[in-house]
Amino acid sequence: MRLIAIEQPDRLLAEGIASEFGFELATDAPRGDMVLKMEEGQLFLTDGELSMCGDFTRILPRTQKGRLAGELLVKAAKRKAFGERATAVDATAGLGEDAFLLAAAGFCVQLYESDPVIAALLSDALRRAACDETMAGIVSRMTLHCGDSIEAMKAMAERPDVILLDPMFPERHKSALIKKKFQLLQQLEKPCGEETELFDAAVSAGAHRILVKRPLKGPFLAGRKPDYSLNGKAIRYDCYIFP
Repeated sequence: MRLIAIEQPDRLLAEGIASEFGFELATDAPRGDMVLKMEEGQLFLTDGELSMCGDFTRILPRTQKGRLAGELLVKAAKRKAFGERATAVDATAGLGEDAFLLAAAGFCVQLYESDPVIAALLSDALRRAACDETMAGIVSRMTLHCGDSIEAMKAMAERPDVILLDPMFPERHKSALIKKKFQLLQQLEKPCGEETELFDAAVSAGAHRILVKRPLKGPFLAGRKPDYSLNGKAIRYDCYIFP
């Protein structure tokens, strides 16, 4: 993946990201190639027509008092059951919006993203949010790891309270509700081919509660029937409870 800094002030930011995630710094790219661009202090993924970035400002209103408690994910996570030092693992972080909601609810969240491009976009969103007083407290409870969550969950020394799984799978790609910008992510992320291994790794981590995000009519992850499900208009959370 090539990383292009548009203006000189963005050069240092671009160099840091390229070093951390192993990207090639460049000044341009062939038309139609998918590249990362650092522009006005913000990292974008673009193919020349579509572009997107990591950004928590869109979902910030959902964290306001009176709304956050009504979020389906927050209801499923039941933070109050785990006290003030509740911990969560988002094993399939993507751009981190679900983890942001969990952190806003009071969880300390470990985020795992295996794709370095998506992880870079998420890292940049966390960096910018940390400089915003309305979001700094939330993202201070979010820690990003670029790597394989399956191996990480197998090796966890401390038992997390909640693990969130939201693996991609083919049915989602056909949805008419997908926004155009996420077509870029779909070129990077592939449908989950390790459903059983992913679920078993979450179980091995010893979480009290595993939450699996599914389309409303989607199949159970790895064919495992949950203890119960919470349904929304388009998605549901399958909840697996462990003593």
